[in-house]
Amino acid sequence: MAIPEVDEKSIHIIKGCIDGDRRAQKDLYTLYYAMALGICLRYSNNREDAIGILNEGFFKVFKNISKYDYQKPFSVWIKKIMTNTAIDFYRAKIRQGILVDVAMYEQTIVYDDTISQKLNYEDLLAMVHQLPPAYRTVFNLYAIDGYGHEEISDMLGIAIGTSKSNLHKARGRLAEMVKNQRAACGKTEEKT
Repeated sequence: MAIPEVDEKSIHIIKGCIDGDRRAQKDLYTLYYAMALGICLRYSNNREDAIGILNEGFFKVFKNISKYDYQKPFSVWIKKIMTNTAIDFYRAKIRQGILVDVAMYEQTIVYDDTISQKLNYEDLLAMVHQLPPAYRTVFNLYAIDGYGHEEISDMLGIAIGTSKSNLHKARGRLAEMVKNQRAACGKTEEKT
């Protein structure tokens, strides 16, 4: 489903949200739910965390919707809020000591032995999701959302070198996962 940019209907919904109209809020939530959830899932460890990020993100959207600039695409504005909310969630987990050291993830990546299809978009997203949180967050920000290392450094409160290192390690892990999945696909195809 394509998400419309700021057309007449969207403007009406946005203005309704500014006025606190619950129906307009529901319409906006419904319209952007899938896109926003996709962003939240990329940055979270599980669906429960993603839903928490999503709800916090929509709370921020509704709280700050009067600041939206109609000259810019609404989807870009909402994506930025969701991404920043996910980063805030990630930072809070670090402060709480909930995220385990990346080294503990070294041997925990599980490979699906029943892969019979060629590598596709969902497979790639699943691989990104298997990365340790620090690697996944930097990879998402850099490779998917287009931020530079300096911006990532500021957003996450890490050194630029750490951002570069995490991206390099994420790419290495992803390359290894792709190689392993392709090998598994080849073995599965040979058996059939």
